[in-house]
Amino acid sequence: MNGPIDVNEALEALANYAGDDIAYGVESWWDLWQYQNDWKLAPSRVSLACFGPDFDNGTERLLGEQEDLRIDFGVDSHYLPQLDLVGSGRMTESNVKSMLRLVHELDSQLPVAKRKLETESGENFADRLQEVMGGRRS
Repeated sequence: MNGPIDVNEALEALANYAGDDIAYGVESWWDLWQYQNDWKLAPSRVSLACFGPDFDNGTERLLGEQEDLRIDFGVDSHYLPQLDLVGSGRMTESNVKSMLRLVHELDSQLPVAKRKLETESGENFADRLQEVMGGRRS
């Protein structure tokens, strides 16, 4: 489906594709602060994947230990301050708050047992953020 979708219409279309070995994916865009000669809100890709309990989602974990829901918020540079750019701390903080707002909204609607936040490289994002905020670079 392209463009704005009606959630009920999408659920109806997906009803024929149900099962424990099924995965659903949605890709969209949301506005984040980005630096392009100046700070501005610009679209950034975000994707959501929901996995059935018997779907092998490609991780090294056993089926019962794999995640049920994965949100890809895009490149981690949107959530890590760039210390050489004026205003980066404030804009990055806004982006992180936006991400956390969505996560907390999901927490209030779904039975979440565990959350894990990692970078594309598999690093622990909280550790990476702490490293950058401490002024150290890798």
